[in-house]
Amino acid sequence: MKKLDRKIVNRIIQNALKEDIGKGDVTTNAIVPRKQKGVAIIYAKESGIIAGLSIAKEVFSKLDPDSKWKNFVIEGEAVKKGQKIAEVTGNLRALLSGERTALNFLQRISGIASITRKFIDTIATTNVTILDTRKTAPGLRILDKYGVQAGGGTNHRFGLYDMVLIKDNHIEAAGGIKNAVNSVRKKYGRKYKVEIETTNLREVQDALEAGADIIMLDNMTISQMKKAVKLINGKCKTEASGNIDLKRIKKIAATGVDFISVGSITHSIKALDLSMKISNKKRV
Repeated sequence: MKKLDRKIVNRIIQNALKEDIGKGDVTTNAIVPRKQKGVAIIYAKESGIIAGLSIAKEVFSKLDPDSKWKNFVIEGEAVKKGQKIAEVTGNLRALLSGERTALNFLQRISGIASITRKFIDTIATTNVTILDTRKTAPGLRILDKYGVQAGGGTNHRFGLYDMVLIKDNHIEAAGGIKNAVNSVRKKYGRKYKVEIETTNLREVQDALEAGADIIMLDNMTISQMKKAVKLINGKCKTEASGNIDLKRIKKIAATGVDFISVGSITHSIKALDLSMKISNKKRV
């Protein structure tokens, strides 16, 4: 997996802690002595793929620089219900105050990794690559896309700045596919790969003639996809997109496309159910 940009991640964590703790954890500060030590165990309440361990660790480190973290599993590992995930020891106030923020990150990233792995496993006998989209939680894209990687998926463009994707509204604004591509090539030359969204065979033909690097087959039927792949005939890469689910993905993969982009792995995920239990025993 690609390494996370620590500056961005630190900023995300700091904002999350500020959002949750604010001026102070009034409940914990009233109940727990300032210097009391403790240990916390994070465990799985359901089966899935674990991802985001370093993020959870950093949450506690921010609150208690002397805290100690121990992993019982590795990043991207499949776990079962009841399995221990990690242990953190340190200041008990820090453990209690950081619990929800740490779990929120770990549960969301693990949920993304888990559903991504299901899609990967469903088409494991094919050579199709599962891609994510930009349908991520605002401000958390780096973590959402990291979760996709942890689950075995591949990141599509990170933002609007690293790849050209000409969609229906761009085509409408330009007055056609060829005009849109010509405008891009005139401004950038061959600096960026150009992907074009198509919805029918006529548009596929136009995209081919315009010199697309990747042609997206958006919301097409299985029959349409097969015809489009045959028409393209390896002249460029192909990507299936639009309302992809686990029920249809095998048939879509069988059409011969190179990529399948799945928006739901980041925009409609279910967080993996994890829990943390605290002991106030002095183990540090």
